[in-house]
Amino acid sequence: MSDWLLVGQIAGLYGVMGWIKVISHTQPRAGILNYNPLYLRNDGDWQPLEVQAGRLQGKGVILKLSGYADRNACAPLVGRDMAIRREQLPPLPPNEYYWTDLQGLQVVTQQGVALGTVERLFETGANDVLVVGGERERLIPFIRDEVILKVDLAQGVIQVDWDPTF
Repeated sequence: MSDWLLVGQIAGLYGVMGWIKVISHTQPRAGILNYNPLYLRNDGDWQPLEVQAGRLQGKGVILKLSGYADRNACAPLVGRDMAIRREQLPPLPPNEYYWTDLQGLQVVTQQGVALGTVERLFETGANDVLVVGGERERLIPFIRDEVILKVDLAQGVIQVDWDPTF
């Protein structure tokens, strides 16, 4: 499990006073504003950046970082990933999970048939969905006690009630 969690990417510049446009990977997108510092990927390492200010702007998020006074100073940052350290996440109640913790887990049926690994998740109006890659891709609804029987983070396994032929 990585100590670093990607939370966004710098998408562009905003104005002339050193603000940047950010594509937020948090849910809701304004969640990225709750983390300070943010870390910027720089040649394979993570550089801490203090956020002076931030807000929703249209369909995106804009941030003002300490030490970046104008547009020219921010220009080299465009396209870089932004992350937080895992310990910056708030603790969750029992039996709740961050999506990042589910990615990469093995998915097996209650009969022990391996279906593959969780590649990603997405939301629908009704429930979240696991995208499970294996010999083929499966979309499995994250419905506790009906489909999702057990999540064992320590063992790296999600047990499901799912027909392997589906």
